[in-house]
Amino acid sequence: MTTTAQARRAIGAYGEDVAARYLTALGMTLLERNWRCSDGEVDLLLRDGATLVVCEVKTRTSLDAGTPHEAITDAKLDRLRRLGERWMIERGIRPDGIRVDLVAVLRPPKGASVVDHVRGLS
Repeated sequence: MTTTAQARRAIGAYGEDVAARYLTALGMTLLERNWRCSDGEVDLLLRDGATLVVCEVKTRTSLDAGTPHEAITDAKLDRLRRLGERWMIERGIRPDGIRVDLVAVLRPPKGASVVDHVRGLS
């Protein structure tokens, strides 16, 4: 693995840690992290009351390549919904609802990270 790939992986893991702490501090329960299947991966799966939350975490060190929000395309959103449904079937879980959230983490070179939680992406 190249140094660049290692750095990206470390930044992604950092963002997922920040997002998990942020969401659990809001009262959500972390069910699983980095769940994978043949169709893709979900960064975080959480329970918010009776709702399953499929959470995509996007971490950036700058906005040079665009905002984390711009990385969520309609195709990505559809895939996250399908992955959440597959996860529920595999786990035998029947929540009252399912929601796809985004946690965008901006980690600037200096200062604290900025977290933006977008609930219920459409």
